[in-house]
Amino acid sequence: MSRLPHVTWLRAFEAAARHSSFSGAAEELGLTPAAVSQHIRLLEQHLGVSLFKRLPHGVSLTDMGQAYALPIRRAFSDMQDATSGLFARRKKRQLHIRTSVTYGALVLAPQLAEFTALYPDVELHMSTAVWSDRLDDTRIDIDIRYGTGNWTDPHMWQLSHETGVVVCRRDHAERFGGPPDIAAMATDRLVLVMGSEVEWQRLSMHCGLDLGPAGHIAKADSSLMALQMLLGGGCAGIIHESFVAPYLDKGLLVSAFDYRLPIREAYFMIIGNDALHRSEVTDFRDWLITTSRKGAG
Repeated sequence: MSRLPHVTWLRAFEAAARHSSFSGAAEELGLTPAAVSQHIRLLEQHLGVSLFKRLPHGVSLTDMGQAYALPIRRAFSDMQDATSGLFARRKKRQLHIRTSVTYGALVLAPQLAEFTALYPDVELHMSTAVWSDRLDDTRIDIDIRYGTGNWTDPHMWQLSHETGVVVCRRDHAERFGGPPDIAAMATDRLVLVMGSEVEWQRLSMHCGLDLGPAGHIAKADSSLMALQMLLGGGCAGIIHESFVAPYLDKGLLVSAFDYRLPIREAYFMIIGNDALHRSEVTDFRDWLITTSRKGAG
């Protein structure tokens, strides 16, 4: 015999064998007892053997039925395991986070593997914005925002205390002597981040450097863009230490001076009222606060 029995017959047989009852099988499968009896009769005809002994109260397997029931049950179990393992989707908790471009790319994204390892059932949806000062999108659960914190949002946590450092390519720094002359560098070509155009003047006042105006200025709308411009060479910029750290570690840029400029602005995590009661939101909040404190330490 090469043709396999119809799967409906086999399902009826397997259920009846477990229940020792056509009625029990019928209730499980959503059929009538007569339909189950018919499926099994057709299976027996197809196989040419009796699989059940019909008793006054219920049924029992014949020796051949007993031998056949075990592999059939195992086959259905294997199919169920394969289907569940390959196609069943576990329900995931979804979390929508918006962050500034630079913080998201250089600080947050490299650390997210740790969070997903701790909470594999949370599905992160990340988006970025250059400028953001309000939760104007109802889909956003957590907003990571740069500023002084003078917003009216009720649920806010500060994530950073930033300092700025002068960075450039090594060959650019070498143009200004050894050690480099910061006054000469400051009057050459600078890259400024929009919203932070006064940082060179603030550095001059904070460190008593008496720096003159730059000979040429280029502007970028984010620190990430400014860093890419600095990688091109021929210019210097003041960038947050937390952003420039991976560039310094890889030797792509250098910090040629020990001067550090305290930055008045910082990064804040803001959570909307409707999102704060959800466990995935508080899990991410607590994780990010802990991670930020480790980074600051």
